[in-house]
Amino acid sequence: MSYGENLWLFFTLLFGIIILPGMDMIFVLANSLTRGRAAGLAATAGMMLGGLVHSAYGALGVGLLAKLLPVLFTPLMLVGALYMAWIGLTLIRSAIVVDDVGRADTKSNWEAFRRGAITCLINPKAYMFMLAVYPQFLKPEFGPLAPQAAVMAAMTAATQLFVYGAIAVAAGRARNMLVGNRAGTAWIGRCCGGILLLVAALALWEALHR
Repeated sequence: MSYGENLWLFFTLLFGIIILPGMDMIFVLANSLTRGRAAGLAATAGMMLGGLVHSAYGALGVGLLAKLLPVLFTPLMLVGALYMAWIGLTLIRSAIVVDDVGRADTKSNWEAFRRGAITCLINPKAYMFMLAVYPQFLKPEFGPLAPQAAVMAAMTAATQLFVYGAIAVAAGRARNMLVGNRAGTAWIGRCCGGILLLVAALALWEALHR
């Protein structure tokens, strides 16, 4: 797999995860509906900051492992691939439902930004997911890890801005698309699960042939 193909696969997985309805998306939508577009965009900026922190620790973990304990790099890829496969199967078998958005209790755009970052950072599943994903795409054979990590972090922030920013700008339509739309949200979850299974299968194949 070339570096360009690797980035396209990462983007496909990244877009699927970010577009999946969850606490981050609901927080942005709640602020947009309660306090307007500017509050939703402030919450989006907070989510982007949280995503950059997740990207930094994921890259740092992979870099330290590749440098200090390279013998564990392949086992980590295997474990990460199995974890992604488990998440994918869970998403395919379950139905994501958004029953209500509720009101945001933020009182300023700065608070929306700050709490958006905190909301992103306190999600424990995000830490586990980043540790599973980054070893699959951040690879020493593509050169120095720092430039690779910077590109992936920029892709993460840009995708968050595109998805969450669109929700902030079109909050009313976004609510109609998500709340009570069981078929739509379930379809998004199953598509994301399928992408995770595909990436997990490719990662397993590569790890076993290293």
